Amino acid sequence: MKNRTVLLFSSALLASLLTGCVGLWHERSHHEASSVVQFLYPNKDTPFVQPQIPTLRLPLRVGVAFVPTGFGDGRGGFRHVQANFTEQQKTELLRKVAGQFKSLPFVQSIEIVPTTYLRPGGGFENLDQLRAMMGIDVIALVAYDQAQNSDETEASLAYWTIVGAYIVPAQRNSTHTLMEAVVYDIASRSLLFRAPGTSTVQNHSTLVRTDYSLREASAKSIEDASAQMTANLAQELELFKVRAKEEPQNVRIEHKPGYTGMGDLSGLFAALLALIFLGGRVALRRT
Repeated sequence: MKNRTVLLFSSALLASLLTGCVGLWHERSHHEASSVVQFLYPNKDTPFVQPQIPTLRLPLRVGVAFVPTGFGDGRGGFRHVQANFTEQQKTELLRKVAGQFKSLPFVQSIEIVPTTYLRPGGGFENLDQLRAMMGIDVIALVAYDQAQNSDETEASLAYWTIVGAYIVPAQRNSTHTLMEAVVYDIASRSLLFRAPGTSTVQNHSTLVRTDYSLREASAKSIEDASAQMTANLAQELELFKVRAKEEPQNVRIEHKPGYTGMGDLSGLFAALLALIFLGGRVALRRT
């Protein structure tokens, strides 16, 4: 009778464990994103803003900002989503992006724009406000999209203990991250260039460590995608200098009063710009 009672108890406990695990064994997913398109064009009924040929007046004042996180709620408003990307991570990344611009001799200043200065769906009107308030000419908007998914695999294990079975399902976790930096001339609404970065992290974990594993994967994926984006940004900056030299019909360059130098740009580039835009009347200074 005693053995039968123990057997019944063990069976009931096993059933309870299995029932509990069934409740936990479900596909988990998390998605968060910020979108440059949704920020600049929040209303589908608003006509697309036709960009003009940008006129860059050197030296430039550049702003760097994160696009607000949020999605349209279908009623003309926006709903915010819980973010894995912490404010500290965002600040560190903005500093790295700002560092790419600091090396340019024709950039006068870099301003990291506080998150509170941008609102979801603020559009170019929001950028105009930043231009008036902070005196910036060009802005680098950073956006990201991260999707995480965790599902059970066939690697789930069952351990028998003194009180029955202990189920340890293994989880297959995947994290995909896209980072993007887009650089706009605010006055002309013109996209000057963009730099993307991507990362995919895949791992396995036990059910009880899935949340911890996903947080670690999220941080690593963001770090990897950010590093790739900043590296691509440096390349795009160099390519933009070449395009400005070779395609003066697409990018106009002017000098602000009192500015007579192009820093340590190549002498040929500086001479060509002076010839095209200033008729050779500007004295160039090398640093």
